[in-house]
Amino acid sequence: MHELDRITFDPNVMGGRACLRGMRVTVALILNLVANGKTVDEIIDDYPYVEAEDIRQSLRYAAWLAEEAVYPLARVAA
Repeated sequence: MHELDRITFDPNVMGGRACLRGMRVTVALILNLVANGKTVDEIIDDYPYVEAEDIRQSLRYAAWLAEEAVYPLARVAA
């Protein structure tokens, strides 16, 4: 996995969900903003304490989570 030093987990911050640099900004929020068409510049304008690298690492983290191994299911005779 790529270096994800900006993604933090703290049970005392947002219930331990993946956040940016210990702030109360979740990776899920950033992903939702990107998924709904916000650009990096728009996100930074709306959240000036978020940096472009925070957004990049959020996307990398999501990509890492989405990696999956496919295991073929055994066919059951009818």
